[in-house]
Amino acid sequence: MSAVSVTGKTLAGKLFRGERHIVQNGLFVLSRSVSNEAVRRGIVGMVGRTPLVRINKISDETGCEILAKAEFCNGGGSVKDRAAYFLIKDAEEKGLLKPGGTVVEGTAGNTGIGLAHMCLALGYKCVIYMPDNQSQEKIDMLKTLGADVRPCPVKPWTDDMNYNHQAKRYADSVENAVWTNQFDNTANRRAHIETTGPEIWQDTKGKVDAIVFGTGTGGTLAGTGIYLKDKNPRIQVVCADPQGSVLYNWFKNGQLERSDGSSITEGIGQGRVTENMKGAPVDDAMCILDKDAVEMFSSVIFLEHVCCQLA
Repeated sequence: MSAVSVTGKTLAGKLFRGERHIVQNGLFVLSRSVSNEAVRRGIVGMVGRTPLVRINKISDETGCEILAKAEFCNGGGSVKDRAAYFLIKDAEEKGLLKPGGTVVEGTAGNTGIGLAHMCLALGYKCVIYMPDNQSQEKIDMLKTLGADVRPCPVKPWTDDMNYNHQAKRYADSVENAVWTNQFDNTANRRAHIETTGPEIWQDTKGKVDAIVFGTGTGGTLAGTGIYLKDKNPRIQVVCADPQGSVLYNWFKNGQLERSDGSSITEGIGQGRVTENMKGAPVDDAMCILDKDAVEMFSSVIFLEHVCCQLA
């Protein structure tokens, strides 16, 4: 099937001035103008510009307008598509990654999925090191996207066999390879200064009082907070931290001490302050118990019918 634009003084051009016209199999088809915002250019074009969704029941009960950023609308299904694209873009801009190269990352899942999508679209190989306690579904998804997945025994950051350190060593050993270093490469934070923050400001017309994020690398919380605080210093930036992470005590008390317990959540919580998190304009923090997180998760899915996850 061929398709060509109709221009000039054709019959269709006279009948439908101001519209876009297509000839398909000899028939005129009227196609109203579609903005560039509506048509995305492949998986890379699907990064960002996600909608805000009103959480109706909770908003009505509290008298507040509670909005969720629907990051599952990114092409790879999570907010991490933003970081993935900017991490690769940063390596390209610095001349560290050339065509046909290899992107290496240590990730608990969603950043890896985002990187695997971007690598497929941009022509790079993808190698993912991840803790061996992550869900099989994430591993299967990464392999389906062509990534070389290398599970590692769970080790703390201070251990030389931590999955991130293994990822860096591998990247250093391969020609034309880059370790994207999502935790300490501030291109991650930049993604949210340039996209997430501006989207929230624009879509709320500046009428936003507070933002709340769980955080792992710190990129989303810090980047979005930096942008919105610059627009309005009165906006409150809040960290929702799972049990067993140090960030609650860090922001509340200035101490790197883990909160009591452990958590079933994946990809959030932290044992240190990353480079992306340093200087983040956080006003408050909350330690979220698993039972409360599961209860809210169930409410949002079954009562609000909005897809979400505990990460």
